[in-house]
Amino acid sequence: MLSDAQLKLIDLYNEALGLYKQRKWTDARNAFLKALEVVPDDGPTKLYLTRCDEYLKNPPDDDWDGVFVMKTK
Repeated sequence: MLSDAQLKLIDLYNEALGLYKQRKWTDARNAFLKALEVVPDDGPTKLYLTRCDEYLKNPPDDDWDGVFVMKTK
C-alpha cells in the first residue's frame, strides 16, 4: 500500500512529466520542485529536474521525440 506522500508524489510527478513532454521546461521544472517538496530524495524527479535545467539552457531540436541523449559519459 502506498503512503499519502507517495500518492501525492505520483500525481505531481505525472503532472510534471506531462509538461516536460510538451516542452514546457519552466513549468515542468516548477512541478518537479513541488514533487521534491513531498519526497525530497526521489531519484526520477531529481533526474528530470536536471534535464529541465539542461533543456532550458540548450533546447532540443524541433523534432525532439522525448528521448534524452547523453552528450558525455
